[in-house]
Amino acid sequence: MKPIVQISLDLTDIDEALETAAMALRAGVDWLEAGTPLILAEGLHGVRKLREAFPGIPIVADLKTMDGGYLEAEMMAKAGATHVVVMARAHAETIKCVVQAGKDFGVEVMGDNLGCPDMVEGAKWLERLGCDYVVHHIGYDERRGIAAAGKRMPSPLDQLREVVNAVNIPVQAVGGLSLEQAIRCPEYGAPLVVLGAPLTIDADAFKTADGNLESSLRMICEKVHGYGEVEIKTASNRR
Repeated sequence: MKPIVQISLDLTDIDEALETAAMALRAGVDWLEAGTPLILAEGLHGVRKLREAFPGIPIVADLKTMDGGYLEAEMMAKAGATHVVVMARAHAETIKCVVQAGKDFGVEVMGDNLGCPDMVEGAKWLERLGCDYVVHHIGYDERRGIAAAGKRMPSPLDQLREVVNAVNIPVQAVGGLSLEQAIRCPEYGAPLVVLGAPLTIDADAFKTADGNLESSLRMICEKVHGYGEVEIKTASNRR
């Protein structure tokens, strides 16, 4: 699978999200993500607006589904999402419902292992239940709480190779990664690189001489796309 650059639109205003998405696509980003803050603020309306503005571009709806899986996936699919996210800590039946909705409405399912006591087993569990991708995720509150207790803040990179080696579907690493770390994810066998919109906007790294954000993002995309194909079974091959 060729490396993919996904920008997470973790914004709460649809106009700002549309503007950021347009800039990101000009720079070479492959997928758009309607981040959880955007979905909370704008809901289906926000996903519809993204689909209207960017026909043909994959859109990930980061629902973090825990229950009512079939209906949530169906609603987002009909609004224009191509990918939906379900949590590994949800009941197995919820994950199965999201997977079934994915088949029924032509969307792919990303299973998120955030909060799993064993992150590797959580990833394997998601694959067994039919998810098309694994999101290997260390949560925001988890990272901050551990750091506040004076302990080392965990990183998705800690177990990324183990997760990648445990499954035969593409893996995405999320949670507290710097831009430099995110860009290197294909080196770990994880081809789906996520850039958070606030992180990309605020980060000091990879700034061009004139500080132009679009040029900086284009440089990031070129670095990620410069990796060779990552040898994993894609979701379509698995099916």
